[in-house]
Amino acid sequence: MSLSRKVVEQTRPDAKLAPSEASSQVNKPRRVLVGLAVAEGTGPELADVFVRIAEHLAKMYYVNLTIKKSPRLYQTYQSLIRRKNGASAIQLTRIDAAHYEQYCQQLAKLGACALFRTAMNAQSLYLVRQRLGAVKIELLCSGRAHIMLIRDEAQGFYSGENSHEFGKSIITRSCRFSRRTTEAVVEFAIREARRQWGYNGGQRTIMVYKFHLLDGLFSSWVKGLSVKFGVKIELYQPDTLNRNITRNGLDGRVLLIGANEWADIMHVVLLSQSGLGAQESRFTRNVYLDRQMNGLTEYQTVHGSADDLAGKGIVNPIATIRAAAAVMEDHGGCQGAQNATEESLKWLADRGILTPDLGGKHRTQVVVDTFLEILNETRTKRMPAPANQQAHLGTRPDSNGERLEVELGNPAPQTVVSNQ
Repeated sequence: MSLSRKVVEQTRPDAKLAPSEASSQVNKPRRVLVGLAVAEGTGPELADVFVRIAEHLAKMYYVNLTIKKSPRLYQTYQSLIRRKNGASAIQLTRIDAAHYEQYCQQLAKLGACALFRTAMNAQSLYLVRQRLGAVKIELLCSGRAHIMLIRDEAQGFYSGENSHEFGKSIITRSCRFSRRTTEAVVEFAIREARRQWGYNGGQRTIMVYKFHLLDGLFSSWVKGLSVKFGVKIELYQPDTLNRNITRNGLDGRVLLIGANEWADIMHVVLLSQSGLGAQESRFTRNVYLDRQMNGLTEYQTVHGSADDLAGKGIVNPIATIRAAAAVMEDHGGCQGAQNATEESLKWLADRGILTPDLGGKHRTQVVVDTFLEILNETRTKRMPAPANQQAHLGTRPDSNGERLEVELGNPAPQTVVSNQ
């Protein structure tokens, strides 16, 4: 039997394995590569939170996790404007964009499934999102409506570029729209809706763009895409849909594709209408549509860099905790991690174990430490760990503190934090 034939047979659902082979596959830890990009402000503190949570879940679920950290500390807007020389700020924006783009491309080539990024300067970030074709996706579910919000980050004003006339104190910002990019965004959105809700997808598909400024071309593109994908697409001006939403809300399953300028502003309104709380405790995910990126997914907190809290030890870790749980469940096979996380966070909230911005009086580390203790109890009640996963748990830093190896069962999975 050829090697290829053997591999095919063993991956069939009904394939029979010898006892020794079956035992080996059960005990073999899943290997996951995740990226980590850190900016100034509270970025280093939240990066530590992410690593702790991801590492802890890797132990609990027997995952061999490698975290590849970008070697560059990126700028936030506040760190950028603290620099006195405007020209250097322009240069740093471009350097950060180029470096982050190359880092993301490197992750994709290495086979990384996801990365977590702390808040960085939006101008650098949107240059990358334009070049690599990014969309942001978030589910907003309430009793009345299940909204899948897709934010087009690949084109429009946010993803434009600046030119300067320093002698006249003039900034010219140019942006572009293309049919190709619009089609890629719509195709991704329809595919995600079908994955979430079945082949029929959303009961309504709505696009919100300032298309009256685009010479009638954008609306013609949307009509063509509606025919191509066999989906009725309702195209609205932002003010029209805003009026409809504030008067009547949205009902049912709605696929909502928005220009980022509109979606950024309306996000807080949609959260409020869905009863999903404040932005500061939420995370979102961005997917890069460029083919070379292999669907690399970037997780981020919704809140900003909070530079004013840097080094004080009181930054809110909840959004980062949720992002880490999502990364490990979505890409690490840690089934139930997000539900267990939500139960544990509710336990903390009910007892006021929160940072000052949420009305508590506790430091970030106390919140995270307590969360991990409760998470252990929550998962134990849900699903006791198998005997071969109850072996010694430990974290062993090497001489420079950057490589973390976790011993858990046999063979031992490990979590590696690499700056290379």
